[in-house]
Amino acid sequence: MCFSKAITISTIGLNAIFLQFAGATPAAAQTSDDVKRAMDQLNAGEANAAYTALKVWEENQAGDVDFDMALGLAALDSGRHGEAIIAFQRIVAQQPNNARAQAELARAYAAAGDIDTARAEFETVRGDPSIPDPVRNRIDGMVRKMDQQIAGGASEITGYFDVEGGYDSNINTATDAISITLPLFAFLGPANLNGAAREQDAGFYQIQGGLSGSTPLSRQTRLFGSVLGNWRDNIDSRFVDQASGVGTLGIAHSLANGDVFSLSAQGQRFWLGHNGYRTSVGGDVRYTKRLSGDRALSVSGQYFRLNYDGNPLQDAERFSGAVTYADKNIYGGFGGGKEETRRAGADQLSYAFANAQLGGEWSLGEKTAVIAGASIEHRNYDSRDPLFLKGRKDTQFDASLGVRYRITDTVSIRPRVSYTHNESNIALYDYDRWTASVGVRLSF
Repeated sequence: MCFSKAITISTIGLNAIFLQFAGATPAAAQTSDDVKRAMDQLNAGEANAAYTALKVWEENQAGDVDFDMALGLAALDSGRHGEAIIAFQRIVAQQPNNARAQAELARAYAAAGDIDTARAEFETVRGDPSIPDPVRNRIDGMVRKMDQQIAGGASEITGYFDVEGGYDSNINTATDAISITLPLFAFLGPANLNGAAREQDAGFYQIQGGLSGSTPLSRQTRLFGSVLGNWRDNIDSRFVDQASGVGTLGIAHSLANGDVFSLSAQGQRFWLGHNGYRTSVGGDVRYTKRLSGDRALSVSGQYFRLNYDGNPLQDAERFSGAVTYADKNIYGGFGGGKEETRRAGADQLSYAFANAQLGGEWSLGEKTAVIAGASIEHRNYDSRDPLFLKGRKDTQFDASLGVRYRITDTVSIRPRVSYTHNESNIALYDYDRWTASVGVRLSF
């Protein structure tokens, strides 16, 4: 969690608040045309231009209260926090009771991430008897928020509930081939495929929901957890109906530079055809590097132990790693790993894999956004298939496209289509799959 960012956002309003009460300001004093023009630029949201215009005069004008106030504001609002601190400190050194300068100095410290010094400066300001009550009340609220952030922030809980329905061209992810030839029994001719061995289409509905929460353990460390559930029912078909439940519990620690290190444990139960199918237990370790412009780069590793009900030959251990990137609009990443069966004689079920994905969300207006994504995964199995007498190799392509329309702040509707193509060197595992659906989500 990056607490300095939260405080910076909460203090931006000070520039407007302090115009409510007396005290020498550049706009009022108008000691020079340069300062007046710079303040006009600041009021127009042109902080960089104001800073550039004032910086050339700093050597001669530093120490002038009005000039330093204008330079400090321009530096602060253009992201030059260190220079803003120096400018405001020059004012406070000359005028220790200048509440405006002290408040802007506190804002600069908060923007720079020094929340303790920022709070101390705000504490000094709110003790000044000359400031009006509305301004004092606003500062009191900011100090309370800072105290909360210093303690690690507030406890949070969010959730969602989603209902979706649509059509699936291949509910059992099976081939559309009519027959295949098994090398061991080639002398018998092709074997006909029917029933669950061939693709089946159906309408479906899906219900899913989840709760996520976090609570501070200390200033920079939080405990987090989530519970997610999903149920998918295929109309007029039960054998591949699916359900799952997932629980996660972890700890995240924010470093001084805003980077986050997290460690979590996760358990999942999966049902197929109304019967228990698989239990997985494992964990995730992750390091997230905060980049400028609300971007992030993450490196992660996962381990899961998979236990299959009634089929111990499939029991496996899965190791994986990934590098991912995300910003306001797009995400992408690549990774790989190994799923290794734990029983002798099951090497044909073990495989190494590598994957990559790319997607994003782009706004079409105040309430509408386009959501798209694509991924690819290659799987190379360890041993030859006992029926087809060769090692299996699959490459799976996935793509999706949807639109999200926000009805209210908490309710949205989402039509979407998706396509999957699995290309295998064994014909039995070749398949294509299309889905089209419409979902409604409640977020809280």
